[in-house]
Amino acid sequence: MTSDSEILGEILVADGLEEAFIGVAQQYNKYFALYDRDSAIKIFMDRDDMTLEEAEEWFEFNVVGAWVGENTPAFVTKCKFKNLK
Repeated sequence: MTSDSEILGEILVADGLEEAFIGVAQQYNKYFALYDRDSAIKIFMDRDDMTLEEAEEWFEFNVVGAWVGENTPAFVTKCKFKNLK
């Protein structure tokens, strides 16, 4: 069993997006920080005085587009399960 300190030692976090942090996700034996996409975009709008379009563009290019290795944070788009069918 993996301890919390081992898990936290492996993950990378997104600076400035603490309010959008949901938790730590696991995929097989990899762990990564998990954030809410909409909350992250709202942070950019509020903190950096961006419009929705500007914040979404910044997020897609500079956050989602920033691969920093296997433990790169992931961002969740919340939706209803029935919408996936």
